[in-house]
Amino acid sequence: MPSERRELLLYLYGCRVQFNLMLLKSFSILAIAITGLAHLQVKAASGCTSASHYGVGDGYHGQTTANGERYNAYGKSVAHRWLPFGTRLRVTNQQTGKSVIVRVNDRGPYVGGRDLDLSYGAFASIASPSQGVVSVCYSRN
Repeated sequence: MPSERRELLLYLYGCRVQFNLMLLKSFSILAIAITGLAHLQVKAASGCTSASHYGVGDGYHGQTTANGERYNAYGKSVAHRWLPFGTRLRVTNQQTGKSVIVRVNDRGPYVGGRDLDLSYGAFASIASPSQGVVSVCYSRN
């Protein structure tokens, strides 16, 4: 089956966007690859949001996290949807000014309006766990 390959490169917001178009006799395939997003994540690795906690009483303590390590609810870690594993963040309670440094080791939270799911130990460092959810600001540390 004869085919023709075409490639188109674009730079969008500093990211390389590659379009590969393969024209076959009967149909076309379009493949899109986006590379170079790391610097965009650096810019967006801070903000203010609501944060919750997990690990005590919900069955997650001792389970395997998304990065493969055993979850310690009493440690200082955080779940974030897309930041690279190992990223360190300073999380500050907006009401009290207390802060804690945490390391991304899991994915989540999966509740709208929240960007961070702190370990029980990290949450207890900046607020009473009985609050459940607290307003925080965070930045890379």
